[in-house]
Amino acid sequence: MIFEEDLAAVDAALAPLWPRLDGARIFMTGGTGFIGRWMLEALARAPISAEVTLLSRDPQGFAARAPHLAARFRLVRGDVLDFTPPGGDFTHIIHAATDASAALNKGDPRRMFDTILQGTRNALDLAVERDARLLFLSSGAVYGVQPWEMTHVPEDWHGGPDPLDPRSAYGAGKRATEMLCTIYGKQFGLDVVGARIFALLGPLLSLDIHFAAGNFIRDAMAGRTIRIEGDGQAVRSYLYAADLTVWLWTLLLAGAPGMVCNVGSEEAVSIADLARRTAAILSAPGVEILGLPDPGWNPGRYVPSTARIREQLGVAPTIGLDEAIRRTALWNGWKP
Repeated sequence: MIFEEDLAAVDAALAPLWPRLDGARIFMTGGTGFIGRWMLEALARAPISAEVTLLSRDPQGFAARAPHLAARFRLVRGDVLDFTPPGGDFTHIIHAATDASAALNKGDPRRMFDTILQGTRNALDLAVERDARLLFLSSGAVYGVQPWEMTHVPEDWHGGPDPLDPRSAYGAGKRATEMLCTIYGKQFGLDVVGARIFALLGPLLSLDIHFAAGNFIRDAMAGRTIRIEGDGQAVRSYLYAADLTVWLWTLLLAGAPGMVCNVGSEEAVSIADLARRTAAILSAPGVEILGLPDPGWNPGRYVPSTARIREQLGVAPTIGLDEAIRRTALWNGWKP
């Protein structure tokens, strides 16, 4: 029920823009992941005719998980690092394929960096060849460590990942591919727009990967004390997936060529407070803070300014953090 309500709200918000996509032919990488799946679920319900070709390393697995999407859209087997582009014209390309895995970033940073860079180059080459508009999903990690005194990082801040720290492979890869997008726009006249995505919450998000908010919800639903391994002082913000979906489709359909926007929530919260709020909303026994050293690349702030996308494209968040926690838990089977 929550998911259907969210998708109905997405469809209503995008109603003025959907006609621009009528008759479109879209090639999409990363369509089987969390973000791509949300975009496809919304498109599948849109009152338009649009064809989508999805590149997937495991088409059968995706078809088993989402048979309605496999029936609606075309899946082709391939890896973003090395694939044979399907024939025909494309009007739009959505490049959303990157494994934001903390384990991969730690254990095989070279593969992480290569996947981001070469995969994006392949998508850009295809966009030039087919004269298609391209939406590139980047990350707030391109800013590197956000200064504590900067409450919300804007797009024109030019900080960056530490090039001497292998943990920067993900952020540095995304930053390098943004340069590639800029080069293709200048050198080949490619129409490309980019989204720097920050932390997210919502249905379809796995609760068992390295994202703190999902882990907290998982533990609270199981009736366990929420445990924070670090000191809980890191600050994050979480955009709800339905809002994310509206923002991304709006950027693709209405963003000016070359536009790059932060996509995230401005509602900042410390990890400790996030745990306490999750415990209170979902009736968990409590919160335990272990105070261990943080092994991640960013133990500080990670909160965007979204003034650009709000002011230029007219979008706005509709679901706050507490409701995002509640809705994510409800979709995963939590009973109030």
